[in-house]
Amino acid sequence: MKKIVFFALFLMLSIITVLAQGDKKIQLKNQIDSVSWVIGYDIGQNFDKQSIEINPDVLIRAISESMNGKPSFITVTESEKVIQDYVRTISLKKNQEIRKASENFLAENKKSKEVKVTASGLQYKVITEGTGLSPTLNDKVMVHYRGTLVDNTQFDASYDRGEPATFPLNGVIKGWQEGLQLMKEGGKSIFYIPSELGYGETGAGQSIPGGAALIFEVELIKVNPEGK
Repeated sequence: MKKIVFFALFLMLSIITVLAQGDKKIQLKNQIDSVSWVIGYDIGQNFDKQSIEINPDVLIRAISESMNGKPSFITVTESEKVIQDYVRTISLKKNQEIRKASENFLAENKKSKEVKVTASGLQYKVITEGTGLSPTLNDKVMVHYRGTLVDNTQFDASYDRGEPATFPLNGVIKGWQEGLQLMKEGGKSIFYIPSELGYGETGAGQSIPGGAALIFEVELIKVNPEGK
């Protein structure tokens, strides 16, 4: 809320004249005018990048009334709710777009002869067949991995940290649980995980949005059977 109000304040000071004059050429008569233009243009780009839509007419009216000391007909409490609802709407829209892109990717990906699909919807491709143990759900595994979104954006990689990860198999997402049980020590596969077998509609942190399919390149280094 504070961030949006902060942007709105700068917007009020820098681009109200621009909006009011429409397509008329702006005359930058002094340093303040130039600074105002630079700040306003930058803010406009930020709004565009964040997909924040505004109604310029309503914005100008609200700024004008605020500067003239007129009370807002939306209370502080209502204002908070308006922003919260808007943020949720933007998030939902973004997640829907990501889900659609993920579904389209998986639909095309499964057409490959090298890709196998399980009953759950997990897709996987074997790069190297292993020769050792296959883990069960109660085992610990040691793996090297790289995780990306369908647009090839990397969000995590043990390779970058220089050491493999070790964890109980029953403590990770369903796509990993199923995929790793299909592997043997020494093997390497790529998992293509629908969001339902990953982090679902909530996503994970800032790197994995809701509705996103995940791609993991995984090497199964070692299996530590339960109790060992």
